Amino acid sequence: MTEPLILAVPKGRILAEAVPLLARAGIEPEPAFSDEASRALRFKTNVAGIELIRVRAFDVATFVAHGAAQIGIVGSDVLLEFAYPELYAPVDLRIGPCRLSVAEPAALAATDDPRGWSHVRIATKYPHVTKTHFAARGVQAECVKLNGAMELAPVLGLAPRIVDLVSSGRTLKENGLVEVEVIAEVTSRLIVNRAAFKTRAELVPLVEAFRGAVG
Repeated sequence: MTEPLILAVPKGRILAEAVPLLARAGIEPEPAFSDEASRALRFKTNVAGIELIRVRAFDVATFVAHGAAQIGIVGSDVLLEFAYPELYAPVDLRIGPCRLSVAEPAALAATDDPRGWSHVRIATKYPHVTKTHFAARGVQAECVKLNGAMELAPVLGLAPRIVDLVSSGRTLKENGLVEVEVIAEVTSRLIVNRAAFKTRAELVPLVEAFRGAVG
């Protein structure tokens, strides 16, 4: 008996946009998936050979890269940070648009010129992307790894700048921060484990179903 395909989806902001996309691709999760009181992480779907797991966005890439899930949905920011060679990203799903940006306190930005930086101390959960971005123009980036509440770092003196995802910019504004540089535009992608794509024939029509769902 063939093991079911495991499709990893991210908790949080992308999920609300991903569910209608799944439906257009012909995949509908069992009712427990929408039950906010449920602590379950693995769910059946209306397709016999497909199950869903719901995990943190950063973990989607890890589950798929290591073959624990064969296919997933994740932001391109995560793909940039991890750069797993085991992942194939065949479809831009065009959901969850935002940008990965450098931000700093408005008072600092008023007199600051990013073109003059030689060394920066930055709080971020994207140390790889941040260091690579700044190294490309000869700037040394000292990264303080945080997993959340990034906007507190400049306020409490942990680091004067942050690199984080920005959508409306409201959170930055409410914490006295402004964007000074965009590192990358971000959307969600369909990702597939490369080895599984060669050995699980049912992944090919599934990828095409998602491509059609994006339209």
